[in-house]
Amino acid sequence: MSPAEATAHIWQLGGGSLSALYAVALRGREPALPSTFAVGTMAQATIAASALAAAEFWNLRTGRRQLAAVDMRHAAAEFRSERYLRVEGKPERSVWDKVAGVYRVGDGRYVRVHANMPHHRERTLRFLGAEYDRASVERKLQDWAGEALETAAAENGMVITMMRSPEEWRAHPHGAAVGQLPLFEIIRIGDASPRKRVPAERPMTGIRVLDLTRVIAGPVCGRTLAAHGAEVLSVTGPGIPDMESLIIDGGRGKLRTEIDLTQDNGRETLRTLARQADVFVQGYRPGAIAAKGFSPEALAEISPGIVCVSLSAWGHMGPWAHRRGFDSLVQNANGLNDAEAKAAGVEGPKELPCQALDHGTGFLMATAAMMALKRQAEEGGSWLVRVSLAQTGEWLWKLGRQPVEALKAANPTREDVRDLLDMSPSGFGAITAVRHAGYLSDTPAGFARPAMPLGSHRSEWPEMLRS
Repeated sequence: MSPAEATAHIWQLGGGSLSALYAVALRGREPALPSTFAVGTMAQATIAASALAAAEFWNLRTGRRQLAAVDMRHAAAEFRSERYLRVEGKPERSVWDKVAGVYRVGDGRYVRVHANMPHHRERTLRFLGAEYDRASVERKLQDWAGEALETAAAENGMVITMMRSPEEWRAHPHGAAVGQLPLFEIIRIGDASPRKRVPAERPMTGIRVLDLTRVIAGPVCGRTLAAHGAEVLSVTGPGIPDMESLIIDGGRGKLRTEIDLTQDNGRETLRTLARQADVFVQGYRPGAIAAKGFSPEALAEISPGIVCVSLSAWGHMGPWAHRRGFDSLVQNANGLNDAEAKAAGVEGPKELPCQALDHGTGFLMATAAMMALKRQAEEGGSWLVRVSLAQTGEWLWKLGRQPVEALKAANPTREDVRDLLDMSPSGFGAITAVRHAGYLSDTPAGFARPAMPLGSHRSEWPEMLRS
């Protein structure tokens, strides 16, 4: 699938007008990164779709059209934005824990252990009876078969997947279930009058977004909306773990507040914010936010006309629908790592050259959120956007493979992408980061707010132009 075809697929799935696609320019070609998968195409298409969605929403508000453009090299760099981040000229500490990664278990199968969050690491060590040492974990894993470990991990709040071949994944009950799902869904979930959208300087000016996400995919969604002018309030809770480099990179353009949803007053605070919100984005384990009173249906009652964006690891159908997961774990389970390893002629999983499922899903979330906002303004209603890392992974397969020689493509260093970096102040010091790759001719993307530490702002909406 070409980048233009991939962009058109996203656009049509979201209900966009085909004529709008003439306003998108795509430059560059594969391979953008060393992979036999079309990660450059995914990067360019998802970012282009988000830029086009912003342009179309601005046209709705102003009656004016503008051109969108995305360079594949720039898009690929943004898909690895966390790698190029620098604070005061120094790289951030690696997010990878020393016991995280790939292991070969007792039956000869390979597993990937996610231990970058402290609670996942502690559960894994406690369950295995291992010391906080890679060699100790490796010894304990020799007592396990891969699939049995994967199942036990899910049942005990850990995050581990077994590497499967593409054929094994398609034959697996969950692989079969995910294979039936579209790339994303935009679903009307309630009645509401259209919210009038007045002319504004930027596409998302006056749009209020509650961002209850962390790590990469969800924060990329909120960051993209902020880049087009939205007022994004990122909400976390006390003691909820995250990784500082990702907080910085994904937090550009956002307000950051802390609300304790285990307390009645915290839930009431979030309800008050939601009543005035246009978009509610959440990426916690399926059911977790709903249990606090913030299911899409409950939010549609709180704020008729709201757009709810729900992110999961594995999708809403199938036996793994309620499992925890991360990009690297999905890549490992759905055959991507096995296929890449076979192409490279190496033993064990070979990961993609970026967290492509995370970044791709984040831009799809932003695209679908803006397309749903446009539907709301035109038709009324409350809306639900559903996306998952697993669905994005299925789509990456459908984009097609590159020749094996693509594995020898350049692996861009920070020096190679220096022209794509911007410096800005932040609550962490001066940061240098990849600027947004989605170019708009009349309303260039950019961040009105600096990246700030979690909990830096009050739990309230600032006074601003309401759309």
